[in-house]
Amino acid sequence: MSSSNFVHLHSHTEYSLLDGASKIGAIANVVAEWQMPAVAMTDHGNMFGAIDFYRAMKDVGVNPILGCETYCSVVSRFSRKPARGIQSGSNHLVLLVKNEVGYKNLIKLVSSGYLEGFYYAPRIDKELLCEHSEGLVCLSACVSGEIPHLIEREGIPEAMKAVEEYLDIFGDDFYLEIQRHGIDKEAKINEGLIKLHKEMGVPLVATNDSHFLQKDDHEAHAALVAIQTGKTLDDPNRMCYPTGVYFKSADEMYELFHDFPNACERTLEIAEKCNFEMSFDESHAPDFPLPSGFDDPLTFLEHRARETLEGRIGDIKPEYEERLKFELDVIQQTGYPGYFLILDDLVQFCKEEGIRAGGRGSAVSSLVGYALGITTVDPIEYGLVFERFLNPERISPPDIDYDIADKDRERVIDYVVDKYGRDNVCQIVTFGTMGAKAVIRDVGRVMNMPFGDVDKIAKLVPAELKMTIDKAIDQSPELKAMSEDGQEGEKLLKIARQLEGMARHCSIHAAAVVIAPKPLTELMPLYKAPKGGEVMTQYNWHHVEDLGFLKMDFLGLRNLSVIDDAVGMLKVNYDLDLDVDNLPLDDTETYELFGRGDTTGVFQFESAGMKSYLTQLLPDKIGDIIAMNALYRPGPMQYIPNYIARKNGKEEVVYYDEKMRPALEETYGIITYQEQVQRLCRDLAGFTLGKADGIRKAMGKKLAEVMEQYKAEFLDGCVANGVEKLAGERIWADIEVFSGYGFNKAHSSGYSMVAYQCAYLKAHYPAEFMAANLNSEIGDIDRLVVLIDECRKMDIEVLGPGVNESGVRFRALPKDKVESGAVRMGMTAVRNVGQGAVEGIV
Repeated sequence: MSSSNFVHLHSHTEYSLLDGASKIGAIANVVAEWQMPAVAMTDHGNMFGAIDFYRAMKDVGVNPILGCETYCSVVSRFSRKPARGIQSGSNHLVLLVKNEVGYKNLIKLVSSGYLEGFYYAPRIDKELLCEHSEGLVCLSACVSGEIPHLIEREGIPEAMKAVEEYLDIFGDDFYLEIQRHGIDKEAKINEGLIKLHKEMGVPLVATNDSHFLQKDDHEAHAALVAIQTGKTLDDPNRMCYPTGVYFKSADEMYELFHDFPNACERTLEIAEKCNFEMSFDESHAPDFPLPSGFDDPLTFLEHRARETLEGRIGDIKPEYEERLKFELDVIQQTGYPGYFLILDDLVQFCKEEGIRAGGRGSAVSSLVGYALGITTVDPIEYGLVFERFLNPERISPPDIDYDIADKDRERVIDYVVDKYGRDNVCQIVTFGTMGAKAVIRDVGRVMNMPFGDVDKIAKLVPAELKMTIDKAIDQSPELKAMSEDGQEGEKLLKIARQLEGMARHCSIHAAAVVIAPKPLTELMPLYKAPKGGEVMTQYNWHHVEDLGFLKMDFLGLRNLSVIDDAVGMLKVNYDLDLDVDNLPLDDTETYELFGRGDTTGVFQFESAGMKSYLTQLLPDKIGDIIAMNALYRPGPMQYIPNYIARKNGKEEVVYYDEKMRPALEETYGIITYQEQVQRLCRDLAGFTLGKADGIRKAMGKKLAEVMEQYKAEFLDGCVANGVEKLAGERIWADIEVFSGYGFNKAHSSGYSMVAYQCAYLKAHYPAEFMAANLNSEIGDIDRLVVLIDECRKMDIEVLGPGVNESGVRFRALPKDKVESGAVRMGMTAVRNVGQGAVEGIV
């Protein structure tokens, strides 16, 4: 029988967290291979995976049916009283999206489950169903549904009443769901469902409550559930699923329901009702309120950019004028003037409130961003490429990461909420996944293996970025032998490989916030953390951007608080207003501090390895600091000795062609930044910087076919530009190697400026800088020990707390009181002494 005669309408993916073991990509491959016309996603109470699912199915030509297995309470969703039987509040109900109205209703229902109805589970109720039933198909769900509960416990008459309720709500879009997994209670329930079908004329539909993909995945799924519940696989009391809850073929389903083939055929009827098309082309950015005299955002943005740029650099020179016009044209072309105005407004708020903040990432490449004060690095002075940030040839949302002193981050978010509306602003979800080492440890625990044995296996996995178990097996002969020995270790690795990469838990993204033009419950599903109560989107930041929403990153950065605190102490101690954003970048004492490796407390430069390289490098310009920041990462770290040797004249700088020199001279011929790849492609092959950025993205995603096409164009361009083909091939090979680890100069420049500010403060105002660092780590005893030891190495005396001398926090004493500089310990640094108690004393 053709698989095109059946559609799975009840399927759990990996986003039924620690319960579903079917990876979305694997589902897509199977349904495409079986030529199933459609498939539904019905995760427990959420829509976390909706965008991944939709796109994966569209990519293989399968109709994605978005849905959710909701928890429908028969009492009010607002009730928090325990109830018995079917009143438990956790009755399952499957809802499937037919159209756009149905999608909007489902996201409202799913959001309400978390925001209003959460009580052990995200519950909705029939009041909500009545309000938001349009555009949805409703299935009666598994044995945990209300109707199956009633059949089993209260009898057919009560079940009939419930069916009537659902018919009143959903009409012809309500179906009785019949399943056969081999569960004991199913026989009685199915007998009742068939009776309801015959007596009430409600159609039956056959489903399989799939929680894993293949029959032999049962063991891996059992391990997943044991991880979730904290049990071991040999525990007789652990939660067990029947072996039949896998993704069955059409033949298996028709054989299972041989007496009700119409119930299988009806899956096609339902699938044909579901034709929702998700839009990724619309913009959902909020409108920025323009002041009088300005009719459109671009005109006001240009006014603001010119006004603020003149305030920074004085008269606008031709080079800056040309760059400004180009950027404004691209910003208009890509449709993002409002984005910059929103950030401009935020910058002004931070300045007015004395909040230390600044942009980072590729946004540092923007002259408009620099003019508005969003960033603090002049992109022309530092040779930064705007197309790395906003590419006119490949339109995608601008990504401005705005760092804020961590002590003030909530104030900034509160301002955004007040300005754009509490219902329109929300933080964004992120998912913790089961990494290679962690999943080996998890599976080993549930298998009840000795900790030492599991630890030994986990330690065989190299501690490298994006390491997988398969890669580790290829690299480790011992691990490879274990994966084939037929012993317990092989079983552990087999299960771990099946679970690796699955979502383990969700939490709030450290920085990402979405700002919408209207309440988010009308636009996307929301989630509320059961413990902390934080509200966040159910879609991750990639999906939020893909759907056309304005996503901003507000990262609370401890080091900005350190700088702010140190500057504040300088004002108190010496009435000094130090402008750290305009420090001299040729300060001898600062570079000597870097050269000694005295960088404890200096942002991004604290590790032992970095300190060692700094003592060899002996940096003497900001370019060295920026380069070291970019190179000291997995991958490029191998080129640090070459950089040091070339800077110190101990290794020759070689260019395959002199046209390479302008792009690579600043880093001694070593490709260090993504922007250098763009310039090489332009200078040697005649590419535009925008097209060259496309190469960077293709390399990062390892798109082999696209890269072959680019390679041919690059080599042809090189030859046409007078570069020998052999030189072009060698340059391309270097670019390909670099693509595996490339870092952008804009981001490195932004963070290196923060590092320089820290180093300058430490070199010139050591007591204030160290006191500020101590304050930032006041809750971490181990870190305080390190910092106090550093103070002693610097001959800074750390004075103990005293009721009459100490304040709430650490503070530097003026040099006129202590000749060599000293720090007085704050009372809150005393163990078991809280800030409230201290404030009452001091």
